[in-house]
Amino acid sequence: MQMIKRVAFGTLAMAGLSTLGAFTGSFLPSTGPVDTPKLAAGITVPAGFTTTIYAEELDGARHMAVSKGGDVFVRLSKPKDGKGTYRLRDTNGDGVMDEKTGFGDFKGTGVFIKNGFLYTSSNSGIYRYKLNAKEEVINPDAPETIVTGLVDTGRDNAKSIALDDKGNIYVNVGSPNDACRETGTGKGMMPCTLLDTVGGIWRFRADVQNQTRKDGFRYATGLKNSVGINWNNQTNSLFVLQHGRGQFHDFYPELFTPQQSALLPAETMYEVHEGDDGGWPYVYYDPIQKKKMLNPEYGGDGKKTGGEKALNPVAAFPAHFAPNAVVFYTGTMFPARYKNGAFVAFHGQNSEMKKGYFVAFIPFKNGKPSGPYEVFADNFAGVDLAQPDGPVQHRPCGLAQGPDGSLYVSDDLNGTIYRIAFQKK
Repeated sequence: MQMIKRVAFGTLAMAGLSTLGAFTGSFLPSTGPVDTPKLAAGITVPAGFTTTIYAEELDGARHMAVSKGGDVFVRLSKPKDGKGTYRLRDTNGDGVMDEKTGFGDFKGTGVFIKNGFLYTSSNSGIYRYKLNAKEEVINPDAPETIVTGLVDTGRDNAKSIALDDKGNIYVNVGSPNDACRETGTGKGMMPCTLLDTVGGIWRFRADVQNQTRKDGFRYATGLKNSVGINWNNQTNSLFVLQHGRGQFHDFYPELFTPQQSALLPAETMYEVHEGDDGGWPYVYYDPIQKKKMLNPEYGGDGKKTGGEKALNPVAAFPAHFAPNAVVFYTGTMFPARYKNGAFVAFHGQNSEMKKGYFVAFIPFKNGKPSGPYEVFADNFAGVDLAQPDGPVQHRPCGLAQGPDGSLYVSDDLNGTIYRIAFQKK
């Protein structure tokens, strides 16, 4: 327990001026009791790291953004008490949330802080709130409407967002359809007209109100559903994590075995620039052959390659891991090897490999992955995935870096938010 107290003390030192206050910036000194953070039972992390419970009972907790003062803004896919965004505050620096305030009556995933505004997204639109100098929302009841009319069919509809330094906002518009088939057949539509409105990243102006889908620019296409997106300030470029398609064996048993269907296709990370094409629905990436392959709807049989002009992934992960968030670590709390590398939250599992529900780390060098992913924080499932003896307990979804360099992980199944910290010897 002594290590936990040292971590809490370090946080307290950085948050010594932390105070209670309303969204309008009216502050009073904190008088709340200091708690010893509760260790997250069962979560495994590398030596020197600790995982504690920052907040609980926020069912549907999706992506997060942390203000420069340490407030955690979290989006909910299931509104709590009618509110879809919560500001969580640790008023006494003990590493545990002790004040929460909800606002916004719409559910969703995306949240981002940039240039004095808090940006949030529903499943069909984007909104922003003006922040004061302490990065608190000034008027939580009156957000500006930035974009409306994004496609929302109820499936693969999370509108993750990221902003660059030139006043642009990027939004994932996923496809609810695994494969662009002609109705009633197993043949792929050529060209796939779904790509006109889904299956890519759209760019809008971040400072223009009341834009519609038609005002946006299709920045990158051929990306089935990229729930995890983020702007990398080291490379000055957008990185996205694509959920791969499924339904190989179900629809094409003569071409793919159940085992192949469980292992294909890879979940992929791309560095995307204007005009890039990830290849969906025409091709997929095979993590075993390490090649881009034609999808069966377009003449593929598991052996034919394709997509010569499609992007190559900068990293690939096992099928069905469902990468939901990526954070590029810029803090100084963690050991130097983590600097500028990427943390990825995996929201699913691979049934064949019996692995999933963890946070991975990918080392970067010169703006590119410099080695394979490694498991960083594991066992959120709370059950043995090889021999499950009960329901999964937690599913990592969102990631955010605190101003002290700690890492926050949200769980959208049971609504827990974890804080991972490192204690230097």
